Amino acid sequence: MRTALIILIVLAGLILLLLTIVKYFSFSFKNRIRQEQLELFDKSENLAKRNVSVDDISNLPLIVQKWLTNNGVVGSPFISNAYLTQELHLKLKPEQADWNKGVAEQYFTIQPPAFNWNLNTQMNPLLRIVGRDKFENGKGEMLIKLLSLIKVADVKNDEKVNQATLQRYLAEIVWFPSAVLSNYIHWECLNDNSARATMKYNGTEGSGIFHFDENGQFQEFETMRFKDAKDKEPTKWTVIATKSEKRNGIIIPTECEAIWSLQDEEWTWLKLKIKDISYNLEAPLNNNL
Repeated sequence: MRTALIILIVLAGLILLLLTIVKYFSFSFKNRIRQEQLELFDKSENLAKRNVSVDDISNLPLIVQKWLTNNGVVGSPFISNAYLTQELHLKLKPEQADWNKGVAEQYFTIQPPAFNWNLNTQMNPLLRIVGRDKFENGKGEMLIKLLSLIKVADVKNDEKVNQATLQRYLAEIVWFPSAVLSNYIHWECLNDNSARATMKYNGTEGSGIFHFDENGQFQEFETMRFKDAKDKEPTKWTVIATKSEKRNGIIIPTECEAIWSLQDEEWTWLKLKIKDISYNLEAPLNNNL
């Protein structure tokens, strides 16, 4: 009896120690992200001093002009930064049957172009994964940790990752559309409903095609993108808008799906819903997940 009691006390102590360690590393991870967010804002240029005009968009492809006019960007202030929260459903492997649920928050700046994305997803009742994707100075980084403690992925200083992260930024300008007018993005008309955007920044370059409906509303973005730093060739990556709504006076896609076109199948690996979005904040919010 005495031996069993001692074992229980030791086990309780070990569990308490493990919980303390996890809590410490969770705090450390959140603090790191917070510092990165603050640095993002420190470097950001204020663009919201005037509104987007018809003259500003006059050199863009007609379908892009139509998009910016009909979605409410023309006449609205230029966006300096954006903050959004997302509700996520993820499939980390093509063969995965059930969706993992998660939440994320993301900050963007436009001059310079950068983002910081913070993910929290529950794999099962006991295992939680946190992650941070980052794009800054034309470079991409990805960090994923199990229980905020054990590194699952830590990728940076890689040209494929840099390009893939830049292409992600390019796809996501649909959430802060005045960024279309940034001097690091060049537009090319393809047809009445499509235009190619090429983004070049600090030695990294990537492009993608934006598709719109007859009313000029965004439908999908497609590009050839590296899904892994180990891949020899890029894979077709498509983001489809499944629902659009007016937020802050601008129509943006609020529900999207992201798809990898593999050799044998289409892998819909992400479904997301924008819960909240704000523009032109003076500082990051205290909303770390």
